[in-house]
Order: sequence, then C-alpha cells, then structure tokens
Amino acid sequence: MDGICTLANDRVYDQLIALLNSIEAIYGQEMPVCIYPYDDNTTAIAGEITRRPNVQIYDNRHSIQQWDNFARRVWDTHPTAKKNWRELGCDTYLRFGTHRRYCAFDGPFERFVYMDADTLLMSPLEQIFAQLNQHDWVVYDFQYTDLSHVYHTDAVKLKELFTSERLETEIFCSGFYGSKKDLFNRQQREWLLDKLQQGEAEILYEMAPDQTILNYMVMRLGIPSYNFANHLPANERTGCCVTSPHFEARNNILYDRGNRLTYIHYIGLSSQLFSRVCAGENFDLPYREIFLHYRYLHQPERRPKFTDQPKKYHTTPNLGTRFFRKLGL
Repeated sequence: MDGICTLANDRVYDQLIALLNSIEAIYGQEMPVCIYPYDDNTTAIAGEITRRPNVQIYDNRHSIQQWDNFARRVWDTHPTAKKNWRELGCDTYLRFGTHRRYCAFDGPFERFVYMDADTLLMSPLEQIFAQLNQHDWVVYDFQYTDLSHVYHTDAVKLKELFTSERLETEIFCSGFYGSKKDLFNRQQREWLLDKLQQGEAEILYEMAPDQTILNYMVMRLGIPSYNFANHLPANERTGCCVTSPHFEARNNILYDRGNRLTYIHYIGLSSQLFSRVCAGENFDLPYREIFLHYRYLHQPERRPKFTDQPKKYHTTPNLGTRFFRKLGL
C-alpha cells in the first residue's frame, strides 16, 4: 500500500491541517496518511483526525523507542554536538523528536512519500511513486546546492567518504522524499553506528539533526537515489521553497514559470507565525493566501478577516546561525 507520511505535534496544528487539506484536495480521502508523533503533545491532532478516516497517528511504541535509541546513540558518537548544544541552552539532544520520521521505515506503507508539516501538496504524486519502481530513494529539491546545511564541509573525513561528484548531486532536504518500508534493518543501523564511532561522526551537521543523519544513512549505504531536480529538463523543473518569490497562484495552486509545483515548503518560518496568523494577526507571510485557503478549506467561515495593514514578520535566526554567531563566524 502507498501512503503519505508527516511528523507533527499540537504546536504545528494549523500547518498540519493545511497539509492534510491540501492532500485531500488532490486525492479526496483515498490517500492514506500516517502522522508520526514528534512527542506526546498530540491531543488536538487526535481530536481532528477522528473526522478523517484515512488519517492515523502512529502508535507503535517499540518502533518509536528503537528510533529514539538510535538517534541518541548517533549523537553520543559525535565529538562536539552536545557541547555546542549546551552553549545554545539545550540540555539534552537538539530537537529530539525530528528523527521520528524514520518510523516510516517500520510503518504501515510499503511505499511512502514523507512531507514535513510545513509543506502543502500542489500536485498528484504519481511521478514520485513511479520512480520508486526503479529507485529506493526519490527527492525533488535543490539542497545539493548548499552542502553546509547537511554536513560539516571542513570535516577531514567528508571527502574521504564521498566523492565531490556525490556531494554535488546526492545531497537532499529531509522535508520531502519518497522511500520504502524496511529500507534500514537492524544490522545496517549497527554497521552505521560502528562507522560513526570510528570517527565518521565528525561530518554530521548537528544543527540539522534529522537531515544530516538521513543523508548519511542513504549515502553511506549507497542506496540508489533519484532527484527530479537533477533529471528534469530546465524548462520543466520547478522550485519548492517559500523563499522563491516568483511563483504564480492559479486556482489555489502554485506554478513556476508555467509548471505546476509538486509541493510548497514554508521552510524557515516559525510555526508560531502561522498560529498567530490563524488567530487573526495580520502578518504578511509569503504565499499566505495559499496557506489560508487550505487551512480553512472545510471551515471558510473561520478564516481570519484582516482589515488593518499587514505587519512585517521578523524571523528568529535558526540555531545553526546563532551557533556560528557565537563563534564570531
């Protein structure tokens, strides 16, 4: 069975509802969706999905605990992660829970597309699932242009492990990907942990914990991957990030120079901003009308009505930026 997965808790409630509604707008309630819990704060989500028979919250505690343990063991091998996190005021592991998206490798779907809660689906996913017939890993993004948010680029072992060609083409964003159940078995995970313990952990970028681990797992195991951004003709490729200002909206779907987006990722915007907009604060977010359309797809009467001038939002520097500022870099 094919399905769509995401990761959420009640803090991203408004964004999750928008995502679920965008999926429903394209597939109706025929597409199964599995929500992996970031933590135990899921009371509002659980109430919402009682009205959505195709949506479930993953509750396999054994699977969740296994991946929790794996993530802890990964970061326990890292030479500087915990020290750097403490300097930023994090007492334990940074953003612990983001890795729970990995539970999809144990989950209910034989093949799945994972989407972050701060994304919206803009197109059917047939092309993603079709590529999964030939590849175990399918992505559509341009993260490969920025290696620094995946690995420590100055780590000595990085170029020893991966060729420049691989680093320039195989890097991906962990916010959207297609894959398969049982891709990472226990033996493979133990092998990876052993390699990390031997010193390879120095390449992991601790300010993007789930993204760096996932890239390492896929690349170190040599899993065949496919990135539409590297294969589609230039005149057919589309962007996916809210940071691109040129997308055009038609009938609540975004287009990039005439080509329909597969998804839009509101990357870098705090979940609090979306909550405040839904509460009636007039922040001028990029592609705000698209978000509000899907958030209130089934409750148009509750959609906030703004009468004052929109306010500019100010993003808080992410932890990686704050860390490098502390170092004076």
